Amino acid sequence: MNPRIRVDFVSDVSCPWCVIGLRALQEAVSRVQGVAGVDIHFQPFELNPDMVAEGEDTVEHLAKKYRMTPEQAASSRESIRARGAALGFEFRLYKRTRIYNTFDAHRLLHWAELEGKQLALKEALFAAYFTHGESPASHEVLLRIATEVGLDAARAGEILGSDRYAAEVREREHYYLDNGIHAVPAVIINERFLISGGQPAEVFERALRQAASETAATDASAERSL
Repeated sequence: MNPRIRVDFVSDVSCPWCVIGLRALQEAVSRVQGVAGVDIHFQPFELNPDMVAEGEDTVEHLAKKYRMTPEQAASSRESIRARGAALGFEFRLYKRTRIYNTFDAHRLLHWAELEGKQLALKEALFAAYFTHGESPASHEVLLRIATEVGLDAARAGEILGSDRYAAEVREREHYYLDNGIHAVPAVIINERFLISGGQPAEVFERALRQAASETAATDASAERSL
């Protein structure tokens, strides 16, 4: 039996490099089929936890937070667009005119994992924001997307209208911050190996193969000791 590998993908739905990192990771997972099974768990991280409800203009936000000139921002957008296109994701960053708070999106993602639909929701949220320019802070948008990926609409509405899963999301956010994660994506393999940033698929593939080899050896040793 092939070993199973746990991957914790720490990310924010408003992070373009997280889209690139996820697509590259998925490509790597496809390459190790037959060698290992991979279980991806999305963990919350907020790039802008103190963002106001109405959001902030993207250009102004990047200039203030990262001290990027309009020219630097345009160059970064083109780099992201090209990397995304190579991985089959369409970035229309000209539609992403504002930066939003994403806490409620993370609450829905926490619930979606319990329902077995976390990946579908994560991908739909990425597309809504980066391809269609929709707000991940809008309850209307979040409810529609949740329904589209097969989650129960009434339950999604109840969650969004309450503070359900807020404590759980805060606990996970603080856990990763306390363990040194201050930028995303952060990809943690088998709770031991950390890969930072939107790396190429080859980087993830090497790490997955190494983890598979080590897990298989550990499993074999445990069987021999029985």
